[in-house]
Amino acid sequence: MSENKGRSLKSILKTSTTAGLAAMMLVTAAPFAAVPALAAPVEVNAPQVPSFGDVVQAVLPAVVSVRVQSNVQNTSTDESNFSFNFGGRSFEDLPDDHPLKRFFREFGGPGMEGGPQERGPRAERGPGRLRPTAQGSGFFISEDGYIVTNNHVIDDGSAFTIVMNDGKEYDAKLVGKDSRTDLALLKVDEPDTKFTYVKFADDEKVRVGDWVVAVGNPFGLGGTVTAGIISARGRNIGSGPYDDYLQIDAAVNRGNSGGPGFNLNGEVVGINTAIFSPSGGNVGIAFAIPASVATDVIEKLKETGTVSRGWLGVQIQPVTQDIADSLGLAEDSGALVVAPQAGSPGEAAGIKQGDVVTAVNGDPVKDPRDLARRIAAYAPDTTVDVSLWRDGKATEVKVKLGELPADQAASAETENNAAPAPEAEQELSSLGLSVRPADGGNGLAIVDVDPDSDAADKGLKSGETITSVNNQEVSSAADVQKVLDQAKKDGRTRALFQVESENGSRFVALPINQG
Repeated sequence: MSENKGRSLKSILKTSTTAGLAAMMLVTAAPFAAVPALAAPVEVNAPQVPSFGDVVQAVLPAVVSVRVQSNVQNTSTDESNFSFNFGGRSFEDLPDDHPLKRFFREFGGPGMEGGPQERGPRAERGPGRLRPTAQGSGFFISEDGYIVTNNHVIDDGSAFTIVMNDGKEYDAKLVGKDSRTDLALLKVDEPDTKFTYVKFADDEKVRVGDWVVAVGNPFGLGGTVTAGIISARGRNIGSGPYDDYLQIDAAVNRGNSGGPGFNLNGEVVGINTAIFSPSGGNVGIAFAIPASVATDVIEKLKETGTVSRGWLGVQIQPVTQDIADSLGLAEDSGALVVAPQAGSPGEAAGIKQGDVVTAVNGDPVKDPRDLARRIAAYAPDTTVDVSLWRDGKATEVKVKLGELPADQAASAETENNAAPAPEAEQELSSLGLSVRPADGGNGLAIVDVDPDSDAADKGLKSGETITSVNNQEVSSAADVQKVLDQAKKDGRTRALFQVESENGSRFVALPINQG
């Protein structure tokens, strides 16, 4: 410190700073230690899902928006007013025990949307009146301008406009429509224009789990693409006897109606027609008309503008295992005839109440829907061989089919009879039933049903009438017991009861030896 005496503070600081900088320079000059490299990015060596881009690019020009103008006065412009409107049926038309109706009662939704259609969200001003505009989807099936869409999209329409993916618009005319399958055919007449079109897929190659790409006009947003898989086949949604839908989980909404669902080859596997939704929006359950159904119907619409179907004219119900046991059938298949309709081809050919239709022209019938589709596939005036199971043995009749009426009633008419006069009750204790002779001696009126009996489990109720047992008319408990005893001798474990109610006639199989 003595050496620094007399030196200024400034001089000392300067010397110290210079030394420090020199030291820092020496340290800086020394090489840095090696810094370890960062870890490699994550890589997954797995098969890659192919892009839908090539499919979409190819098919998009063939898919159109369908704009419909109607002269029907619009009653509501509430977009939230969703309703089940498929092929002219409403949600309220479904049976009370239908699974879709039970679902919507439980969740409080408005019902199934009959395809995402827009009836009322938009309206144009016409000369002195509203002209509501509906919108849906469609697609070209030929270069000369034939377009497939849904019947419920164009129903009641008076003018049709096709909007292409590039925005071009063309007027179209209605060639034909079929409400039973909810299909319609339009035509754009532009002789100098060749339209991009698509073809239908082979149904035999369509599998549950296959990819499906839906293209359409949801909420008016044309050219929208969604993707999913085929979730199920052969779905029955209660819209009619020809239900045989593909269920898909691609996002389908209002406006997708009539739009195509493509496989990865750009072929149409189905036509979007209905959604299952308590809110009106997509919940991943949609239904499409299979290509095989559409191909046949569209060809007929192209030729004649209408679809003529064969008509047998019998009211039918499924054959359950219980019913099969009661009739001595080996399998629970076929269609049980509840009643032939008066004046129908079936009645004329001798088909009777209680017969089971097992085959048509040698082709086995699986169930009532299968029978309806098979008969409808034949032209009116065609003669077919109908195989029946009657009185414990097989028989066959020839039927010359009629033409299915446009609005054929689904159930037989019933009469409202006055309340029956009180008569002595009779017990069928082995069945858990109390009965009495019905008015006019035609059958047995059910007075009481044991709630713990199989009859109660099968839905029999007081006020209904038993008209026959194993196709034999009954008017007393003794008549019933006689038929049951004979069935026991024949080795049967169940008997077939025909029951009349205010909703019509049905068959119920009850066990013979119930205590």
